[in-house]
Amino acid sequence: MCGIAGIWNPSQKIAHHKEILKNMLARIYYRGPDECGMLTSEHLLMGNVRLNIIDPKGGTQPICDQTERYWIVFNGEIFNYIELRDELEKKGYRHRTQSDTEVLVQLYALYGEKSLSKLNGQFAFAIWDKKTGDLFLARDRVGIRPLYYAFQNGTFLFASEIKSILEFQEQSPKINPQAFHQIFTFWTSLTPNTPFSGIYEVPPGHSLTVREGKVEIKKYWEVSFSQVKDINLDQALEEFDALLYDAVKLRLRSDVPVGAYLSGGIDSTATTRFIKKIQPANLQTFSIGFEESQYDETNFQNQASQHLNTTHKGFTCTNEDIAENFSRIIWHTETPVLRTAPAPMYFLARLVRDNNIKVVITGEGADEMLAGYNIFKETIIRTFWSKDPDSKYRALLLKKLYPYIPYIANANPGMLKMFFGYRLEDTSSPFYSHLIRWNNTSRIKNFFSHELLNGHASYYPQEDISSRLPDDFNTWEPLAKSQFLEMNLFMSGYLLSSQGDRMSMANSVEGRYPFLDHRIIEFCASLPEKFKLNGLTEKFLLKKLMALKIPEDIVKRSKQAYRAPISHMINGSKSSERIHDILNVSKIKRFGLFDPFRVEGLKTKYYRGQNISEMDDMALIGIISSQLLYDQFIENHKKNSQPDTSSLNIKKDISV
Repeated sequence: MCGIAGIWNPSQKIAHHKEILKNMLARIYYRGPDECGMLTSEHLLMGNVRLNIIDPKGGTQPICDQTERYWIVFNGEIFNYIELRDELEKKGYRHRTQSDTEVLVQLYALYGEKSLSKLNGQFAFAIWDKKTGDLFLARDRVGIRPLYYAFQNGTFLFASEIKSILEFQEQSPKINPQAFHQIFTFWTSLTPNTPFSGIYEVPPGHSLTVREGKVEIKKYWEVSFSQVKDINLDQALEEFDALLYDAVKLRLRSDVPVGAYLSGGIDSTATTRFIKKIQPANLQTFSIGFEESQYDETNFQNQASQHLNTTHKGFTCTNEDIAENFSRIIWHTETPVLRTAPAPMYFLARLVRDNNIKVVITGEGADEMLAGYNIFKETIIRTFWSKDPDSKYRALLLKKLYPYIPYIANANPGMLKMFFGYRLEDTSSPFYSHLIRWNNTSRIKNFFSHELLNGHASYYPQEDISSRLPDDFNTWEPLAKSQFLEMNLFMSGYLLSSQGDRMSMANSVEGRYPFLDHRIIEFCASLPEKFKLNGLTEKFLLKKLMALKIPEDIVKRSKQAYRAPISHMINGSKSSERIHDILNVSKIKRFGLFDPFRVEGLKTKYYRGQNISEMDDMALIGIISSQLLYDQFIENHKKNSQPDTSSLNIKKDISV
């Protein structure tokens, strides 16, 4: 796993920008602290910071194909690179290294952009054609690895993180108001938007070609739920078992030791069981616990570890840990967040790295693929309730889904109707499953300042979603629609980014996700609904597969959403001076993102302990994270620029 960056200008010589490229790479050195490589030409500079995992000695980047026409910098892994290398060698190609990077550039030399369909991996890369001067960028199917770009005065920039691109500009960046409206509706900005004006994200499953100063973006993959298989349960179990086994096996390919996250849920326990089946030797597993019992899953983690005979280490994340480190978390997310959940994932990755492990296999993706989240069950209950909207009893079913949220668990039917009754009977809406989440989240925009609302008060983010839906979306079953939205918004924009890549790579750790193997995604998308959500039993197929193979308590336990504490952020002895400072009235006014009067009212509510709701918690974290983002990337842009390039271990410096 790595970080990449580059500068391209077809009409100007830019070799003098080499020091800027070094700054861009040094800014993200933690993504690849083992070594650095750079390429310099008249019109292109690009480089890579590398975390050595495959072919540590021979895979130093940039790497070219055998004709030296195509040059690549690459962030990620191509898990089926051995099979692809064999295919290339049968066609006469010879390789100088054992790396997947060389296979990738050779494959592109042979097939061009069609090579993307052959890849099983998680990747973001840039390939420069020395002959034509064209630049080709691509990102993996579901957006596991990040890739950003910008055009500034004829110069094209790309990088693994936004902060690298900001090294090129002397002036502070500006907030993108539209992206903020999206974040405070969907929890994420919609690609290609980012929180900063003029900086864009390559969408998952897309490629980007820069030619003669113009950018062309193409979609090469998108999950479809159009075709449902005629398959019985035994057949589905057999195929799923084989696919998951192979997905795990491919992700164990590494020239360094591989560990695993073990959360205590069925997803990570299942992937860990497959690892032990494939490689029975000692396996290090890692987990996060909390000092507050309602968030802690330590007992299940220990039970899973003992059953699977792993060498297990856990870290107890305290409220103080979260508060004191939240500024650092936002430095890595590069976007506002509405939960503190990324913070514990940061500490978990740090625990992994402290134990000299660079690679971990995790269970992310199972909830999206097999309908594990409560939002899927919530849709079923609301649809049932909509047929008798005045019923006092149907709404009570919703209390069973959220026993960990006191506001809901203790609610009477009237309160439940206020919370869950929004557009209850609008079952024909393509967004029915997500209407409540989006509506409740968008209420946080009541805290927006005049400046942030100005010109965007009538902006309706859902309209942006409508234009992105597949042509046959309205013919899909309700669960399929819900899964598609969850995958393409929450999973790619938040889960795999703020909680995934950013927290692990901040600690130089690579996460690998068997459930996000594109073959498994496509298989699960083709399954009958009852194999995913059977009544109100989520992940039905996975539970059937794991029955009698992992502890029964873990198979049968109900879904517990991953959450982290919030109220301590500004209340009590474990709050942070940094956070109190960032919420100071003068800074609220100066940054201009939020209404200072409303923010003061929210703070007072916490200080007095008055009926704190889920929306209050989301608003608080959204405001804190936005303020921290502005402070670090805009207010103190110059102070935080020009990092120490001595951190770069430059192993390759090529001029072509």
